[in-house]
Amino acid sequence: MTNKLNVFKAMTIAGSDSGAGAGIQADLKTFAAHGVYGTSVLTAITAQNTLGVNEIVELPVSIIEGQFNAVMNDINTDVIKIGMLSSVEIIECVNKCLSNFPDKKLVLDPVMVAKGGDALLKNDAINSLISLLIPRSFIVTPNAPEASSLTNIDVIDIDSAKQAALKLYEMGASNVVIKGGHLHQDNASDIFFDGNDFYVFSVKRVETLNTHGTGCTFASAIASGIAKQKSLNESVKDAKDYVFNSILNNFQIGKGHGPLNHFYKFWNFD
Repeated sequence: MTNKLNVFKAMTIAGSDSGAGAGIQADLKTFAAHGVYGTSVLTAITAQNTLGVNEIVELPVSIIEGQFNAVMNDINTDVIKIGMLSSVEIIECVNKCLSNFPDKKLVLDPVMVAKGGDALLKNDAINSLISLLIPRSFIVTPNAPEASSLTNIDVIDIDSAKQAALKLYEMGASNVVIKGGHLHQDNASDIFFDGNDFYVFSVKRVETLNTHGTGCTFASAIASGIAKQKSLNESVKDAKDYVFNSILNNFQIGKGHGPLNHFYKFWNFD
C-alpha cells in the first residue's frame, strides 16, 4: 500500500482571470509552486486578457457559500487567502462563511483595481471590507493606492506607508504589509508591520511590463508559507523573493501586461 503524504492546504476566495495571470489562476499556480494543495471559491468571472478587463459577472452568493462549505466539509484548509470581492453582498457572504471558522488564518489582499485600471471593487463595498474583513485578517496586503483608499493617507513613500500600516493595524488587522511597487523609491520596498516593529524588504526593480498578478501572487505566497507553518516574517520575506524571481524570469504572453513566471524554478526555456 502506498504511503500518503501529509499535504499542506490553502484556499483562495477570489475572482477568475480568463488570461490566467491574476486572480484564482495566479493563486493556484503559486500554491502549487510552493508545494501546497490549493482549493478555490470563485466570487466572480472576468473576461480579461493582458490588455484589460472586458466584462465582469459576479456569482450568486448561494454558489459562493456552496463552494466554501463543500471544500471545508471535506478537504478543509490550513489558511485562507482572499482576493477579489466586488460587492457588499459578496463580502457579507464571505464574512458569514468565515464566522464558522474563526481560528483559520486569513490573508486579505484588498483587490480594488486591475493592472489596466479597471475597478474590481465597488465604491460602496469599501466600508464593508473595512468593517467586516480587516478585523478578521491575520495579515492584510494592500498596495500603495489600496492602502491610501483604506486609510485616507496618501501613501507615496516608506514613511507614509508606515503610517498607513499602523492605521490598518489600529483598524483591526493583526499584521500588515504595504506592497511597494507603486512607491516613489528606486527599489521595490515592501513595509511589514507586525504590531510591534516595522521591517522593510527591498529588491531592485525589474524593467518589464510583465507584472500582471503581482499582488495576488505575493499574498498567495505568504499564505503558502503560513500553510507550511513558517513564521510570518519568513513567509513575507520568502514571498518577496518569489515574486522578484517570478518577475525577473518573465516571458511574453499577449500584447499588454503579461503574467509573472510562477514556475520559473521548474520551466527551462533553453
